[in-house]
Amino acid sequence: MTETTRPATVDATTLRELIDSGRAPRLLDVRTPAEFETLHIPGAYNVPLDLLKEHRAELRQHLDEDVVLICRSGARAGQARQALAEIGLPNLHVLDGGMLAWQATDAPIARGRQRWDLERQVRLVAGSIVLLAVLGSVVVPGLKWVAGFIGAGLTFAALSNTCAMGMLLSRLPYNRGASCDLDSVAGQLRQTGQRA
Repeated sequence: MTETTRPATVDATTLRELIDSGRAPRLLDVRTPAEFETLHIPGAYNVPLDLLKEHRAELRQHLDEDVVLICRSGARAGQARQALAEIGLPNLHVLDGGMLAWQATDAPIARGRQRWDLERQVRLVAGSIVLLAVLGSVVVPGLKWVAGFIGAGLTFAALSNTCAMGMLLSRLPYNRGASCDLDSVAGQLRQTGQRA
């Protein structure tokens, strides 16, 4: 099958059937280490989006089979797919609907320490800033522009399918979780590649 005939996404039911049949593709979860630690698909590897983008050429040599990219809803996985496709990596798919869709099928999940996912953190921070700016504008009228700035940022985030606030929040210690560096990821990918 050529790249042009391969779908860019795979639904949760199809992925589950592939895993159950023993034909599991390589699963790369591009969420933050903390999000991954909270819950993930058993057998998935955590390669946070920023690490993947920065070291995609090094990762390419460990990804010669079908790869399914996973995030919470599919947005970050889509960015990861684009980054890997730019270096010529074929056989890339995004889990349609991400972990939300996977959970909806009652598929197996590995659970760890529970944390808020990044999207929820963004909603809390953005909403809090807007609320405080609107309330504060009663005393300091210029604060309304802070709320406008956040609104503009959220609009841009939706149109560009990126989120600067999310990227900043992902760097907080709360979202770091277990250490996730290129050497450990490459080592894990290399080990499973030898067993296959």
